[in-house]
Amino acid sequence: MPKKSKKQQSGGSGGTPATVALTTAGVDFTIHSYDHDPAHPSYGEEAAEAMGVSPDRVFKTLVADVDGALTVAVVPVAGSLDLKALATAVGGKRAAMADPALAERTTGYVRGGISPLGQRRKLPTVLDASASDHATICVSAGRRGLEVELAPTALASLTNATLAPIGRA
Repeated sequence: MPKKSKKQQSGGSGGTPATVALTTAGVDFTIHSYDHDPAHPSYGEEAAEAMGVSPDRVFKTLVADVDGALTVAVVPVAGSLDLKALATAVGGKRAAMADPALAERTTGYVRGGISPLGQRRKLPTVLDASASDHATICVSAGRRGLEVELAPTALASLTNATLAPIGRA
């Protein structure tokens, strides 16, 4: 599995808004790239398999509508998002998955490559509390087939995320 360090990634012009945000913030991170298979049924599970990383350490970025406001939820690919718990975490009453086209327009990323970092419009973010169980987690680096590994504390800090139990097995 090819890896590039932060220094190798930031030296070129091929960075994504997510990796640029990490480099600008001076955060330690590792890039993992793999060949994306469009036929794979799950972007997150594909990433975990390709990197040889446990699915509870690979987190997917989902965009939900909580009482009319778009909100980012970051949960392990091994489970799913508990919409009621997400709404509660941000002081809302109801949550539903956002329209995929709206999520893409708002974040600046395509589905399957939405990163919680470097989004076009900064949205309220909730990171599943299970992220704290790991020294590092992986999230999308802004395109399919590209993941970034970093400390969950760094991710929470950069996204001003709330930590809450929003994932379910």
